[in-house]
Amino acid sequence: MSDNDGKKTLGLGGSRPSNVKQSFSHGRTKNVVVETKRKRVVVPKPGAAKPTTGRTGPIGGDPSKRPAGISDVELERRMKALAMANAREAEESAKRDAEEKERAAEREARRAEIEAKEAEDREREVRAKAKADEEERQRAADVKAKAAASAPPPAASAPGEDAVSRPSAAPRKTDRDNDSRDNKTKAKPTRGAEDNRRAGKLTLNDAMAGRHGGRQRSMAAMKRKQDRARAKAMGVSAEREKVFRDVALPEAITVSELANRMSERVSDVVKALMNNGIMATQNETLDADTAELIIEEFGHTVVRVSDADVEDVIQAVIDSPEDLQTRPPIITIMGHVDHGKTSLLDAIRNAKVVAGEAGGITQHIGAYQVTTASGAVLSFLDTPGHAAFTSMRSRGAHVTDIVVLVVAADDAVMPQTVEAINHAKAAKVPMIVAINKMDKPGANPDKVRTDLLQHEVVVEKMSGEVQDVEVSAITGQGLDELLEAIALQSEILELKANPNRAAEGAVIEAQLDVGRGPVATVLIQNGTLRQGDIFVVGEQYGKVRALINDKGERVQEAGPAVPVEVLGLNGTPEAGDVLNVVATDAQAREIAEYREKAAKAKRAAAGAATTLEQLMANAKANQTLSELPIVVKADVQGSAEAIVQAMEKIGNDEVRVRVLHSGVGAITETDIGLAEASGAPVFGFNVRANTSARNTANQKGVEIRYYSVIYDLVDDVKAAASGLLSAEIREKFIGYANIKEVFKVSNIGKVAGCLVTEGVARRSAGVRLLRDNVVIHEGTLKTLKRFKDEVPEVQSGQECGMAFENYEDIRPNDVIEIFEREEVERNL
Repeated sequence: MSDNDGKKTLGLGGSRPSNVKQSFSHGRTKNVVVETKRKRVVVPKPGAAKPTTGRTGPIGGDPSKRPAGISDVELERRMKALAMANAREAEESAKRDAEEKERAAEREARRAEIEAKEAEDREREVRAKAKADEEERQRAADVKAKAAASAPPPAASAPGEDAVSRPSAAPRKTDRDNDSRDNKTKAKPTRGAEDNRRAGKLTLNDAMAGRHGGRQRSMAAMKRKQDRARAKAMGVSAEREKVFRDVALPEAITVSELANRMSERVSDVVKALMNNGIMATQNETLDADTAELIIEEFGHTVVRVSDADVEDVIQAVIDSPEDLQTRPPIITIMGHVDHGKTSLLDAIRNAKVVAGEAGGITQHIGAYQVTTASGAVLSFLDTPGHAAFTSMRSRGAHVTDIVVLVVAADDAVMPQTVEAINHAKAAKVPMIVAINKMDKPGANPDKVRTDLLQHEVVVEKMSGEVQDVEVSAITGQGLDELLEAIALQSEILELKANPNRAAEGAVIEAQLDVGRGPVATVLIQNGTLRQGDIFVVGEQYGKVRALINDKGERVQEAGPAVPVEVLGLNGTPEAGDVLNVVATDAQAREIAEYREKAAKAKRAAAGAATTLEQLMANAKANQTLSELPIVVKADVQGSAEAIVQAMEKIGNDEVRVRVLHSGVGAITETDIGLAEASGAPVFGFNVRANTSARNTANQKGVEIRYYSVIYDLVDDVKAAASGLLSAEIREKFIGYANIKEVFKVSNIGKVAGCLVTEGVARRSAGVRLLRDNVVIHEGTLKTLKRFKDEVPEVQSGQECGMAFENYEDIRPNDVIEIFEREEVERNL
């Protein structure tokens, strides 16, 4: 056998068999390990030293017998790696042994500790049992003593006989008592029952050992259990008395919640429902009527409640007469647009408000407080006169005490003047007529008084009860008389309020200010609003962060009839909402959330079709109705409300304006995104778009239009909506022709020989065939010929040949009516 064959056999060169392993130490080849199927055999190399320990040994052997291709350095490196692996394995094995011993010691210590605690608990239980037995014996002795005290005294003993030697029944009774007590002791619960009795008590050892097991029973529960066990042992059956409760029942309630409120088992409630024919699980919801039947069946009392009960915290307090104090009157200036309302108020206030209004017309409702020369304090509300601000005027009339109706002497009574009169009558407030612009040459106050008679307003100069004053805002004429008339009217009204109570007021205007957030102009009607008060107003709530009066000054409180700007709201309220002060922030939040949920449900119900017929009718109407969607942003809530109402009035059966969104504040990217999704323009009234919104609008092609006068906005929307109207088709009759004879021409069909009797006959015009003045056909001409030539038109008095398109039932003496259609654009 060659050397190579020997190397292959012993694994010293070539491909080594899988069952042959070579072992190395710190030097050369030591021996060859041959693994057979049964056992592992170590074959020493000839001349190799015996292994010292295990698989490792000194490096030795013949260098010629080492594996081929292995140098001394490589062999030494492998030997070192093998030695390090063996050392690491030995170290880990020693570490594992130490950890196992340590864990065993810990287990032994824990077991010993638990056994000691259990022994201590057993000893404590034995002591407690002994103590209980002692108490029981003492109690029996007390009972025996009481029985002996209540028994008749024994007969007198004979002389020389002592009480000890005298036989008595007491020992026999004691024996019987002992027997009875022994029987009771035998009937006592077992050790397991005793453990169960004490299972609910938490001891220090149980807590330290972690055996407390969750929820523990209270001492009162343990005492009740002991009393029941004692009563049961004495043979007394004390049934638990049923407690009848007042159950608060909302509009809908689940079965489990109903059982919880009645303190009944859920299974009993489900059984009662089944007896009434209702198969319901504990998670199903019951209506109020069904739940009421179940509550009454269990004997409880029903107390109906609803979600609206959260507003019960806002109670209408009736003030006692001694708490009322005189308050300033609230005067609302009303009238037609451009009749000088704001100028008149400026003259009273010595301010220039009208100079800041766009176009010189008032488009906001303003609240001001004025102190007259006599020291009287007056609160004024200035309302817009434009037709679009109807709701603002109505709001001003309902929070006021006196209405000053301003009528221009050179313009007399106008539509918004009549509307202001109606608002004042609806609010049942007294009216003072101020005839303004008396400085103009064409002023005619008598015409104004006469026109007012048509609307049942009879002034004092016409023998009526309504005061009238001739004034001029420019020259100041009659201003003192106007203030005197207001003071006289307020004295007649005897206006009083209680400042020492929670504030209540009305929102005159609301806006979203960039630096201050939501701001509401509130007119306090009763009580005093102070900084730090928690309030709810409509669907919003907040805490008064600051109060600012009409002069821009910061104040700490505002009493009755004082207009202030309120900062600290969580959102912008609607104009006209009522402000109420509540006790806690939680109450305010709960009321606001309820109102928001109710308003959302109301809007959803108004926009939803309730029946299939309504759904089909809406679908059919939408197919023929064109909509102009728009997005509106305004500076204040009142202006946004007025614009939305004006938009709702634009349109007819074919087209309407739909306001996708209206709000206060600057135009944002959200508004641009909504407008882009709906293909709508964005209208900004006295507001502007921020930089990001402008960039987004330019990228997406959304049109933004800015307005400062409501006239221009309404006119532009009307023009845009008019463009959605289909053009009106009008017919224009241009001629008549009589058929004299009918000819049949090959390749053409029947041709009518006609005489144009009136107007002109055109080839492109439409025609109707009349027989006995009845239309029997309407269509177009196929041909119009004069002699043999095709002509575009034939004048009156000339003869021609006509053929109808796809129609040949023509007869002599029929009349042909010739007409043209033209489209006419329509406007709203």
